[in-house]
Amino acid sequence: MSDPKSHPSRRIVSSRHLAEGEGWEASELEYGMIIAYNAFSRWMSRCMAAAGNADLTPLEILVLHNTNHRDREKRLTDICFLLNIEDTHTVNYALRKLLKSGLLEAEKRGKEVFYRTSASGADLIETYRAVRNTCLIDSMGRTDIKGDDLREIAAQLRAISGQYDQASRAAASL
Repeated sequence: MSDPKSHPSRRIVSSRHLAEGEGWEASELEYGMIIAYNAFSRWMSRCMAAAGNADLTPLEILVLHNTNHRDREKRLTDICFLLNIEDTHTVNYALRKLLKSGLLEAEKRGKEVFYRTSASGADLIETYRAVRNTCLIDSMGRTDIKGDDLREIAAQLRAISGQYDQASRAAASL
């Protein structure tokens, strides 16, 4: 195999037709996001399975963690907003499944439903956290990427997501 550094013009993209001309680097970024998203989804599912629940989808795992966040009750709109999910019906379905499995509890107040993590949901999340620490966090200490680097990457990803959100609004108006 040849050294990738010896080919600085090599473009690692998922769609060559999107990587031609000015701005081709966006296609390389998009491919990186595709790979990262799929790896993260696979990781969440396998970590949750190791924690004792192999039945949850990545979205359900995200909803469970978000509902538990800061130990505060959340409404459907809060969860969708914080996870940047436009399709509320997918989150609503996840909430119903988590309620049915006993991982969440709900309380209706007027027209609003407030969700919170149940005791069994909190236990599952704590087990997930232990598996995450053992399998992921401990091994990250052996890389060159440290806490401040991760925070910078996270900030850049949030900024880039804003660019994609703005572009999606522009595309919707065409």
